[in-house]
Amino acid sequence: MTNRPLALVTGASSGIGAAMALTFAERGHDLVLLARRRDRLQEVAAKAGERGAAVETLAADLSTPEGLAVAAERAAAGDVRLLVSNAGASGYAPLQDVSAGDLDALWRLNATAPVTLAHAVLPSLLARGEGGIVAVASLLAFSAGLTGPLPARTLYAAAKSATVAFTRTLAGELAGSGVHATVVCPGQVATEWSGGANRDRPDAMSPEEVATAAAVAVARKETVCVPGLAGPEALDRLQAAERALIAEGSRSSLAERYATATP
Repeated sequence: MTNRPLALVTGASSGIGAAMALTFAERGHDLVLLARRRDRLQEVAAKAGERGAAVETLAADLSTPEGLAVAAERAAAGDVRLLVSNAGASGYAPLQDVSAGDLDALWRLNATAPVTLAHAVLPSLLARGEGGIVAVASLLAFSAGLTGPLPARTLYAAAKSATVAFTRTLAGELAGSGVHATVVCPGQVATEWSGGANRDRPDAMSPEEVATAAAVAVARKETVCVPGLAGPEALDRLQAAERALIAEGSRSSLAERYATATP
């Protein structure tokens, strides 16, 4: 590697992950690219090399305990300055249709991996007093109460909601440390994701645009990045609603609507 800061990008063989890798390469990072498909990683590595990055590739499946352990060991090596946890899978299905094995693998990939890798990289970032942790979530993280033309997404929405809550809370813990945390929440993106369902949608964002938004958010040290959101007002309202819910719900007496309601 060179004197350029090193970014570790998971799920880097295609889609948003590949776009993230190339975007951060263009912005002066060397790369560790991690995904299951070694051949696809080599293709992305070659393109990143054309952009001036020194590139290391690592084939690992983060949905398995062994693959996640390999990734965590690399993240903890002490040289990573930016972690981009992008690897994920939709697993769209009603919960009762998800097998026990898939349940474990999907949760590990979508929810556990970003936490495990952040925990692994954090000591070296804090020791240096600089760096960043990025997790790619989804706008579906905010969709739990919505019905309508949305996929069966109980497990996926829960995992991405956990990623949003984890990253936002971590950002608060890191305040003043020089290390920042950002969660990226795109909507529909034209990639191979979920069988390429959004690839030809005219209202889908390109992975390159998502990666650009993420890079700008990291540079600005933003905590929540919604690439299609024109302004911060909606996020401000969300935070205000959270404060109000906690304030109004933190009472010592039972609310009258429960005390007097009939079964």
